[in-house]
Amino acid sequence: MKDFLAISDCTSEELQGLLGLAVRLKKERREGGNKPVLASKNLAMVFQKPSLRTRVSFEMGMRHLSGNALYLSPDEIGLGKREAIRDVSRVLSGYVDGIMARVFAHEHVLELARHASVPVINGLSDYNHPCQALADVLTILEHFGSLEGINMTYVGDGNNVAVSLIFACALLDMNFTIASPQGYSLPGSVFSEARSLAGNSKLEFRALEDPHEAVKGAQVIYTDTWVSMGQEEETKKRQEVFPPYQVDQRLLAEADPQAIVLHCLPAHRGQEITDEVMDGEQSRIFQQAENRMHAQKAILVELLADRS
Repeated sequence: MKDFLAISDCTSEELQGLLGLAVRLKKERREGGNKPVLASKNLAMVFQKPSLRTRVSFEMGMRHLSGNALYLSPDEIGLGKREAIRDVSRVLSGYVDGIMARVFAHEHVLELARHASVPVINGLSDYNHPCQALADVLTILEHFGSLEGINMTYVGDGNNVAVSLIFACALLDMNFTIASPQGYSLPGSVFSEARSLAGNSKLEFRALEDPHEAVKGAQVIYTDTWVSMGQEEETKKRQEVFPPYQVDQRLLAEADPQAIVLHCLPAHRGQEITDEVMDGEQSRIFQQAENRMHAQKAILVELLADRS
């Protein structure tokens, strides 16, 4: 891999390799610390959108590996406004060994990658969120010991997180169901791409409106905010449409008894998820948040480490 821009750009073998590397790096960290495999390496972190987890997990991941991370705020660059993206990409390529960008438009991260001579990592775009999905499947793998045949149900808006999740499921032999209000599910083109990525023709990719039907047999229930950054003008409408899709104890009880609950955070408690579920025994949300760092360390090592 030169870049990490979308889960759908990966092969199944590449994704499995990143997962295995993440498991090893997490174990290594717990047993005394990671080896300095990124010593003298520098990562530029370009932010159009703020984020607690993206900034801290990448910055600490680089530190764990003895590298350095430089935070560039939205006002410092003005990506595509103050300066052309192609120019930003070329300038940063002369200063650092890699670029992580958290952007609004997916085309911005694609353009960064087209003009960069160093690896580019998508820290989030309006199209997908591949770093999050890698942390998610790492969390599922840790809990169940295997991914093959796992039934994941995503409850809520068919957003960028859901796009990366369905592609991860396709590549890792997991079934995927999304439960959303009419008009808020994933587009048909995403389902078509997921089916083309799947090596197993028996995998199921479903879109339902009834969340109670959708969670039957689910071993993973995933939810996310009803209103993402950039959708603030839709807040009132979405808050009227999405309440039946709240992940509460009643909905969780209709899933597999051993089901776990995931949320990419930040969570709006009392909206898409209740306190009882988020803080309950079946929640793996904060393990999932920690795994952002370990999954991203695997990406950083894969893209930036010197090969001997």
